[in-house]
Amino acid sequence: MNNLMVIDGYRAVIQYDPEIEMLRVEFVGLNGGADFYADSVSDLRKEGAGYRFAFF
Repeated sequence: MNNLMVIDGYRAVIQYDPEIEMLRVEFVGLNGGADFYADSVSDLRKEGAGYRFAFF
């Protein structure tokens, strides 16, 4: 199951990975790939904001 979240104005698809028990986030609509893992929704927002600045 996929869920959509907006992080700093960028759309991101969220999936749960049961093998590692973490959430996987992938930014969509980019010219390249950008994804990361986090333990919680609050960590998604923190990690996503920092990752976005590093990627763009």
